[in-house]
Amino acid sequence: MLENKVSIVTGASDGIGRSIAITLCKYGAKVIGLGRNEEKLKETFSHIDRGFFYKCDLSKKEDIENFINEIVKKEEKVDILVNNAGITRDNLIIRLKEEDFTQVVEVNLKAIFILSREIARIMLKQKSGVIINISSVVGLMGNAGQVVYSLTKGGIVSFTKSLAKELGGRNIRVVAVAPGYIETKMTEMLPDEIKKRYIESIPLKRAGKPEEVAELVAFLASDKASYITGTTVVIDGGMSGF
Repeated sequence: MLENKVSIVTGASDGIGRSIAITLCKYGAKVIGLGRNEEKLKETFSHIDRGFFYKCDLSKKEDIENFINEIVKKEEKVDILVNNAGITRDNLIIRLKEEDFTQVVEVNLKAIFILSREIARIMLKQKSGVIINISSVVGLMGNAGQVVYSLTKGGIVSFTKSLAKELGGRNIRVVAVAPGYIETKMTEMLPDEIKKRYIESIPLKRAGKPEEVAELVAFLASDKASYITGTTVVIDGGMSGF
C-alpha cells in the first residue's frame, strides 16, 4: 500500500507515534522517525527494517533545521509527513504559567509549521505528497484543564484546512486526525476515576488503541485516500459526537 514511499514521523519514540512508524513500515514505507528519547527510538526501530531515526527536540528550531538539512542531503524525495509529536501542560488557566503556554505552543504548533513549510518545499518540487497532522478531539470539543492543549489542537485543524487549499493544486494532500481517549502511557497515568468517566462517555465503552490510529493514518497516507484532503478525521469511538 505504501511501497517505496519515504515517510517522516515525529514523536516516534512512544505511544501513537511509535505505532504509526511501525505500521507505515509494515505497509512498505521507509520510515524516518524523530524523537527526543534515543533509547525509546532504538526500541521503536527494532521493529522497523526500512529507515532510520533522528534524535530531535522539536522545541528547538536549530534541531529542526539540522534535521531538514540532513534529509535534503540523504533523501531524493519525501512522500509522507506525519506531524504527531505533542506535549501538554494540563492545569486550570488561573494556575498556568506563561512558560507552560510557550512550551506547548512551541512543540504543538510552531514545530508543525516549520516542518510542514520545509517539507512542503520538497513536495512542491516533486508535485506530490501527503501531510498528516495529529490533532485531538479536545481541539474540537474543548476540555477543562486543557485550555492551552485544546488551543493548539484546534489550531492544527485550522492549519490543516488552510494548508490543504494552498497545496492542493500541486497534488499535495493535507489531513488532520483527531484521536479521542487512546491507551498510551500518558493516559495510563490518569486516576482510575477519570479513566472510568472517560470510558462511560464513549459509546463503544472502551479506549482506543494506538494501532487503530496508526491504521487510519496509513490509509490516509495511501493512494486509497487520494480524494481526502482539508478535513479532520475523528477516531474516538463516538466520544465527541463529531
